[in-house]
Amino acid sequence: MTDNRPYTLASYYFPNYHLDPRNEAAHGAGWTEWELVRRAEPRFPGHRQPRVPLWGHEDEADPAVMAHKIAAAADHGLDAFIFDWYWYDDGPFLERCLDEGFLGAANVDRLRFALMWANHTWVDIHPAKLRNPHHPLYPGPVARATWDRLTDHVIARYLTHPAYWRIEGRPYFSIYDLTALLQGLGGVAATRAALDDFRRKAEAAGLPGLHLNAVVWSVRILPGEAAGDAGDASVAGDPNALLEALGFDSIGSYVWIHHVPLPGFPETPYLDVLAGAAAHWRRTAAEFRLPYHPNVTMGWDASPRTVQSDRYENAGYPFMPMLGGNTPEAFREALLTARRFLDEQPAPRILTLNAWNEWTEGSYLEPDTVDGLAYLEAVRDVFGARGTASYEG
Repeated sequence: MTDNRPYTLASYYFPNYHLDPRNEAAHGAGWTEWELVRRAEPRFPGHRQPRVPLWGHEDEADPAVMAHKIAAAADHGLDAFIFDWYWYDDGPFLERCLDEGFLGAANVDRLRFALMWANHTWVDIHPAKLRNPHHPLYPGPVARATWDRLTDHVIARYLTHPAYWRIEGRPYFSIYDLTALLQGLGGVAATRAALDDFRRKAEAAGLPGLHLNAVVWSVRILPGEAAGDAGDASVAGDPNALLEALGFDSIGSYVWIHHVPLPGFPETPYLDVLAGAAAHWRRTAAEFRLPYHPNVTMGWDASPRTVQSDRYENAGYPFMPMLGGNTPEAFREALLTARRFLDEQPAPRILTLNAWNEWTEGSYLEPDTVDGLAYLEAVRDVFGARGTASYEG
């Protein structure tokens, strides 16, 4: 019997490539993370830096620029962008990309979008200096009053938008750092109450509830972040019990290195990490009761976030190993491996991709001047195109 269940491909989008008042206050007028991309240097023989975007160092808050990205994504098989979305106790951060760029694009109806509340403690790593402590700038946990304000805004501004991504009719909303959520809201019972109120407000706005997704991960990467695996803050040591107590509907991953160690320095082979990621998918699907959405990661190289004049040592994020050999052909193999895994699962066939534009972490689907559209073409070749082609590179 032919399996005709559709695939859904959702790419994470990191919106730090437009002007933001917080960044300008910290780094000076006109600063965006493109500055780190431009200034990146090779850190060892054969290291390919800087990475140069084929489309230039664009302003993602420009609706015309975002329309170009939407067309390329849709024409190469992507269904949705999941925006890393921040709202701290003192308000939002990096929201202009979505609010002005994506939602202002003339072709916004060609691609769905969703939010991952990405609050981790934001630290001064733009760039980071070797062995210096990373000072926290914006604490990730938020108070209940902040949670209520941000969820009111989310419902009114995003969840009711016709382009918002829904699973079985319910808007998808993801939590990146479950530990930060629990810390800010005051534990399991208080967090469940806050999530229940979020659902009730969504229903009062005419929505059929929410699809709440938890990102579960186990390796501490960013300085200032607690390890985010559900088991670290579990109910009686049982991550399934925690997720059920909080009322989540699914779980997912953000990036391979949250689950798979990188033992080789300065590079660990991409295909070795793919094998570890595939083992993680199988293990997670077996251990967790909620539907699991696996992730394919295009690459990893956080060296642009380091002070380029410092020695590059294995000293912790962002001075850490990279993924080597993440060619378009290797990425295609990762997609094929993920498709085979999805075909074996009873859950909806949803795959997340890291990432559309993590240029300073070396994981991006956007074309560069060396590989062009090859990574997007791999997505299209493995999973098929969507809709009517309207993009020209």
